[in-house]
Amino acid sequence: MKLLKDILYKVNIVSVSGSTEINFNKIEFDSKKIFTNDLFIAIKGNSVDGNLFIPNAINNGAKIIISETFPEIINKEITYVTVKDSRIALAIISSNYYNNPTSKLKLVGVTGTNGKTTTATLMSQLFGLLGNKVGLISTNKILINNKTIESTQTTPDPLSLNKMFSMMLEDGVEFCFMEVSSHAIDQHRIHGLNFDVGVFTNLSHDHLDYHSSFKQYRDVKKSFLNSLPKSSKVLVNVDDKNGLYMTQNTKAKVFKYALKSSADFSLKILEKDFNGMKLIINGSEVWSKLIGEFNAYNILATYSLSRLLNYKDELILDKISSLSSADGRFEKIIYKKNIGVIDYAHSPDSVQKILETLIALKNNKEDLITVIGCGGDRDKAKRPLMGKIAAILSDKVIFTSDNPRFEDPKTIIDQMELGVNDSDLKKVSKIIDREEAIKYACKIAKENDVILIAGKGHEKYQIKGDIKEKFDDKKLLIKSLKIK
Repeated sequence: MKLLKDILYKVNIVSVSGSTEINFNKIEFDSKKIFTNDLFIAIKGNSVDGNLFIPNAINNGAKIIISETFPEIINKEITYVTVKDSRIALAIISSNYYNNPTSKLKLVGVTGTNGKTTTATLMSQLFGLLGNKVGLISTNKILINNKTIESTQTTPDPLSLNKMFSMMLEDGVEFCFMEVSSHAIDQHRIHGLNFDVGVFTNLSHDHLDYHSSFKQYRDVKKSFLNSLPKSSKVLVNVDDKNGLYMTQNTKAKVFKYALKSSADFSLKILEKDFNGMKLIINGSEVWSKLIGEFNAYNILATYSLSRLLNYKDELILDKISSLSSADGRFEKIIYKKNIGVIDYAHSPDSVQKILETLIALKNNKEDLITVIGCGGDRDKAKRPLMGKIAAILSDKVIFTSDNPRFEDPKTIIDQMELGVNDSDLKKVSKIIDREEAIKYACKIAKENDVILIAGKGHEKYQIKGDIKEKFDDKKLLIKSLKIK
């Protein structure tokens, strides 16, 4: 049990009613999880106001209520603490509750539009191969050494985060690599964490259903780097046009990586095919199983980080060829004379990059067939852009469903088609059922054609309404290639 006064350290408190010299069992921001002698923090979300559930929390046994507003009716048996910002308070309290675990870890945060999952995964692999106990917090999964925990968010809530960091310390973890999403930054989920290094991969159109503009999206990402102290380091991709802007106000020491610009760390692609790439990193030739220029950036960021954390070239370069990509990120399926690729690409920029990569790898006689959709109840502005790019760069493209949620999948597909140039419309087929779309792509594929299934990657489900159905692009692609 903890004393309330101890976990309020550094919280911006407005007022207190009751004693702070009291014990409590645990912290919750979901009133349904409250039991006797718990602490409830009321969070005002985008769709639900936690203040409405304060009576429920008290009925379930809460003895401490933390909120931005003081209740009209005071229960003298309850301690009320009003704070300036309940989200920030949750982050600070969570860290205090678990004894500030990130102060004892080497924590690396990776932010950007694309490449976060792969880069964080490669970093965790490399540092594991270098003999360290590592942690990973990513869209795909959470790892504590070799133990896997299911991941439901790119960046979890502060309570879950600090609990996992505490578990990592108990398991002897030295380095933790985590994705830092724009939602997490904006909602203060990472507030108060001690990052040793912040990594910026790139920035392009995404999440404009949440952020009001690209500028706001960019500046939210930038605020993460701005928040890092002098003792931290920033590693930034300066080939990205936003790279230097992102570091303008950071107090941390900035290091640059690039393939095409002058930088502290550089890489050149010598050869590439469907088996991998031959690279030159810091004057040494290295073979990687990963494919594509976008993965060259991910590899370079991983190499650069290890150099910043004082590992020598001879140790790092020996391990680079052993690194493999995250699940559902350019995952290659070869069956007889067809090549299939499963990828999570779900933004205009990521779709363009993977299609350009595939075009560069195949020969002119082979067709590139793309199966792609856009998520429902998400950024609608990117739908025609993704439709346009997919149709321009593919020989044949099939628009289909991709987690339609509460939207009509036909409407989403029609919105994708609105962006397609008239000259490319003949390439487009529309099949609402994703399974049928994948089967059709395999059916029309000739020998040596390349099939890209884009958008879902590692996901093993399809969301229709509020129902999450089992659905696996990879399994369906393999099955469809076998029966074509």
